[in-house]
Amino acid sequence: MANGRDRRREPVFDTPAADAGALDFSLSPEDRAGGNMGRRRSSRGSGDGGSPRRSPPSRGRKRKQGRSFLGKLIYAGVVLGLWGVIAVGGVVAYYASQLPPIDQLTVPKRPPNIAILASDGTLLANRGETGGRTVTLKELPPYLPRAFVAIEDRRFYDHFGIDPIGIARAVYRNLSNSGGLQGGSTLTQQLAKNLFLTQERTASRKIQEAILALWLERNYTKDQILELYLNRVYFGAGAYGVEAAAQRYYGKSARSVSLSEAAVLAGLVQSPSRLAPNRNPERAQARAELVIAAMNELGFITPGMTKTALGDPAEAVRPKGAGSVNYAADYVMDVLDDFVGTIESDIVVTTTLEPKMQAAAELVLVEELNAKGEKFNVSQGAFVAMQPDGALKALVGGRNYEASQFNRATVARRQPGSAFKPFVYLAAMERGYTPNMVMEDAPVAYKGWAPKNYDRKYRGAITLRDSLALSLNTIAVKLNMEVGPKAVVQTAQRLGISSPLQANGSLALGTSEVTPLELVSAYAAFANGGIGVIPYVIEQVKTTDGQVIYRRQHTGGLGRVIDPSAVAMMNEMMHNVFVIGTGQKAQIPGWPMAGKTGTTDDYKDAWFVGFTGNLVAGVWLGNDDGTLTKRVTGGNLPTEVWRNFMAVALKDKQPVPLPGLDRLRPPSDVPVAGMENDPRYASADARESAWIPPQPQRRSREKNFLERLFGL
Repeated sequence: MANGRDRRREPVFDTPAADAGALDFSLSPEDRAGGNMGRRRSSRGSGDGGSPRRSPPSRGRKRKQGRSFLGKLIYAGVVLGLWGVIAVGGVVAYYASQLPPIDQLTVPKRPPNIAILASDGTLLANRGETGGRTVTLKELPPYLPRAFVAIEDRRFYDHFGIDPIGIARAVYRNLSNSGGLQGGSTLTQQLAKNLFLTQERTASRKIQEAILALWLERNYTKDQILELYLNRVYFGAGAYGVEAAAQRYYGKSARSVSLSEAAVLAGLVQSPSRLAPNRNPERAQARAELVIAAMNELGFITPGMTKTALGDPAEAVRPKGAGSVNYAADYVMDVLDDFVGTIESDIVVTTTLEPKMQAAAELVLVEELNAKGEKFNVSQGAFVAMQPDGALKALVGGRNYEASQFNRATVARRQPGSAFKPFVYLAAMERGYTPNMVMEDAPVAYKGWAPKNYDRKYRGAITLRDSLALSLNTIAVKLNMEVGPKAVVQTAQRLGISSPLQANGSLALGTSEVTPLELVSAYAAFANGGIGVIPYVIEQVKTTDGQVIYRRQHTGGLGRVIDPSAVAMMNEMMHNVFVIGTGQKAQIPGWPMAGKTGTTDDYKDAWFVGFTGNLVAGVWLGNDDGTLTKRVTGGNLPTEVWRNFMAVALKDKQPVPLPGLDRLRPPSDVPVAGMENDPRYASADARESAWIPPQPQRRSREKNFLERLFGL
């Protein structure tokens, strides 16, 4: 027993090598789940009486490998897709990081527009970066915004800022070359680009554009986005916004454009330079017809409206004249800062300018230069007209604004020639001289300087009245030296001349340069009875919603600068310029007038400044480069321009007497020209009560010397 226990063998798992091949741990069909069914299937498939036939192992391995390859493909696709999403997200995040923080993003303010109106409320010009004011959708005819939707983004009210369908359609049409090249940007994307981005065409900009479009759609309604778009999009020719474009191309507000005009404007934004209706009307019209067809297809307009619009194409307006109103508008902008400071929003500026006078001033100046400029070698001119209180009614700064924006009326300083002489004579009148005093028209010399008269002739004894009318240089120089050049300078400055004046002997001949605006302003004191004026052009400034920012307070100007008796004498003498002097061509029947011509010695500059009791106007003619004219004098071309303007400006108005002439009786029994029917001259009693100037007097050289030396 014990030996039996000793021979006991413990179980081991070692298998003899000889038996290793006989061991089979595989499960039999009976051992498998559903073994009997598996056995039956095997039996049916057996060819040796029921013994199971196994499929070749290789076929099972192939099926297993096939499933693994397909799975790998799916897995790889999922992984690549995830990485693509991550990559796109990273790119979007990167370019989004280049934008301002979304929570701080705001729509930038539109640059303010300044609408400049005439005294009657008509629009003269727009100033500012945009060229027109902001408009709301409710102000516009319904077909105008619909035209933009139809041609630029027909699914505008359906997409979320980015339109995949629109992009796909654009790609298809571009690839198939049907309908011309098209872009996939929505109106929202275009607005985003205009508001926040540059115009460069890069993938990065398109990504940022899409991000910003989504932001706009989240923060603004569709109508708000469309309104922003219509006020920001560029239409060419410096016009930003539909109002500026309507004014630029059709001379009217966007509120008044027709359907055919609206179609042109909507089509224009695709290529403002190529489709501008004033330069390429055929292309503009072809594009407009596409817009109208799209509107009809979408049901935005009726077939009848479609037929009418196609049968009546829009025609761009051509600028009339030389565009001189822009000189006046530039001057308004020059002085506007003095009244309103920084401009934050659209404003409306009402001016004193009168369209009828502005147009007349431009017309007469341009026509004179066109007709006689080449013959007389004169190429430029300037014109200023104002009321005697300083209110500007017309201002022309040159022959053609498009050719030159330099404002010769307000900026250019030129020698006034004899048009400066009234200041010399006024200084003399204020020191005891009178129009009837006699001086000797004879050769004169001062330290080697010997000024001569225009015609090189001398008339001997002559009254101051006639010497001014005939514009005698010798008498003017003598008066200047007798009263003193400094006194003449002070007199001119008192009346409003602000340019530097040289207190010397030649001052009397107008050798110190002045601008047309300040010379006309100084003459206004003669026209209003002796009150100095500061020229003004702005009456009122208000916001587009009616809030008044500035309103002119009518004051006394510079106050009295000329004694009434001196005004009377000066006006009587300057009226004589029209009667016997160099201004005879400027007479207008029925109107008492006064003024003075001016010509420089070398015929470089020619002037005429004259006035009635209700209007002062001045003309300058010359060349920008100082080239000499061919004997243009104040008495020929400038006088003709002045007279032609005044004939229009004074038409249908009642004559107004000159200040002081109601106190004066003319030297003869004939009333002052144009005053024949004035009641002041209707009776002998009226004549007897009128003030009569003293009779001609001769002045001795000794008396002149004593007065200058001792102030006697």
